[in-house]
Amino acid sequence: MIMENIDIDKTHFIRELLKEQKTNLGSKFKVQTRFPPEPNGYLHIGHAKAICLSFDLANEFNGSCYLRLDDTNPEKESQEFVDGILEDVQWLGYKWDALTYTSNYFDQLFDFGIELINKNLAYVDHLSPDEIREYRGTLKEKGKNSPYRDRSIDENMELFSDMRLGKMADSECVLRAKIDMGASNINLRDPVIYRIKHLNHQRTVDKWCIYPMYDFAHSLSDALEGTTHSLCSLEFEDHRPLYDWFIANVSVENKPQQIEFSRLNLLYTMLSKRKLKHLVDQNLVNGWDDPRMPTLSGLRHRGYTSDAIKDFIRRTGVTKKFHTVELSLLEGCVRDRLNHSAHRRMAVLSPLKVTIENYPEGQEEILIAQNHPQQNDSGARELSFGRTIYIDENDFMEDAPSKFFRLSVDKEVRLRSAYIIHCHEVVKDATERVVELKCTYDPNSKSGSDTSGKKVKGTIHWVDASKHITADAYLYDRLFLELHPDNADLEESALNANSLVIIKDIKLEAALDHVQNGEIFQFERVGYFIGRYINGKLCFYRTTTLRDTWQKIKEKL
Repeated sequence: MIMENIDIDKTHFIRELLKEQKTNLGSKFKVQTRFPPEPNGYLHIGHAKAICLSFDLANEFNGSCYLRLDDTNPEKESQEFVDGILEDVQWLGYKWDALTYTSNYFDQLFDFGIELINKNLAYVDHLSPDEIREYRGTLKEKGKNSPYRDRSIDENMELFSDMRLGKMADSECVLRAKIDMGASNINLRDPVIYRIKHLNHQRTVDKWCIYPMYDFAHSLSDALEGTTHSLCSLEFEDHRPLYDWFIANVSVENKPQQIEFSRLNLLYTMLSKRKLKHLVDQNLVNGWDDPRMPTLSGLRHRGYTSDAIKDFIRRTGVTKKFHTVELSLLEGCVRDRLNHSAHRRMAVLSPLKVTIENYPEGQEEILIAQNHPQQNDSGARELSFGRTIYIDENDFMEDAPSKFFRLSVDKEVRLRSAYIIHCHEVVKDATERVVELKCTYDPNSKSGSDTSGKKVKGTIHWVDASKHITADAYLYDRLFLELHPDNADLEESALNANSLVIIKDIKLEAALDHVQNGEIFQFERVGYFIGRYINGKLCFYRTTTLRDTWQKIKEKL
């Protein structure tokens, strides 16, 4: 199912559930949520849905939301990723009520393992990983018991202690929950709850050489923290019986409720952290914050605003039904926000020289242009105007069709915030390429005080040739050509070869001379761009075009 937009007020089933619980429980009703990412990569737009959902519901129902780093796998985790997660959540505008780590609970989780052994609900298994996989069976065939399943409690206690003390090698044995090898839900077939890894942890250093598995640590950390509503995506629905089993069989008073919602799926967008890491490791992109990446740091680097992302998440709704969202919906949210906030400037990406022959040589004129056409309080800036200007070569056609309302020979067009010009001659080089236009202007057609009486259909942007600045433009587009790139092979051939086009020395109006790093503008008739400095040189990254041009591009592929 592909969707463009839905009404969140009619599809937010979790909100409706909480409203019902509040009515039924009265003063006993409480909401405490959490966002528990693993610090093994940077967050992407898919994580934004879980972030917004957990934090917004906590705020709406006067509850609290914890940010918990699920740091149970030191092989893949780092402080760099922790710092990136904290920055991303704050950038989205959220403040956590507590910052916790699963490693905070390693001692309690170990004690829970002992408790399960003492209840004869866990055992140490010496089967190899491949044998455990084989013994689990399939969706159609029941599993079979490990030959170590009936070890005595005392033997399991001794072996688990040896695991803890580092007397066992990696993968030599594991601790498994003793549930039901014949269960129809394969997650209940004696899942592994502790494995051995002789690796230093970024927080606990060398204190531990055994680490809890996700299902075990996740559910019990929720219980220990006081989580009331454990919100997660639909792929964890089959894990819910195991989540509830762990909580029911250890000594915790708090009993969280796991609620699943459909994850965010975007066309032309990869939302697998593992595969995104592959792109980074293979240098197929320029790091996690490459503006083509769907990571929050990449989108931020590209000029996407946090408000636009939250608006997008709101529009997609909260349901249990699988659906895929058009990327154009996200881009539309970005345009809506930037259209309201971004000041206007003029930039010519493909300059074509225009000489206005009846404009006095050496004369310079200062014109006034509004910074934002709909916001009178946004102020204005000065534009220099002279005999020679640059227009975009795409705004000229020598043999133009009737509906081409830009500049052509013996035709007129208005220059934005300036005059009407008329083209009467074309200058070409030896290759027959147009390199200059000879024009005249009507001095009575000045914008804001036009007395010429002329009506022209086209208005184009321009830059003064004598007073302008230059910069490099980075034109970013979609990284993948595939509709569903999560299913594609991660090779260079799967990538859009035009996902980044760099244009050197574009021409910009002089008002852009003192751009702040990270400042966003609408280049009139071109798109939205964010200013960046690379090795001291001013560059502009294209955040998005003024309209969705991808459909036209696809038709040509």
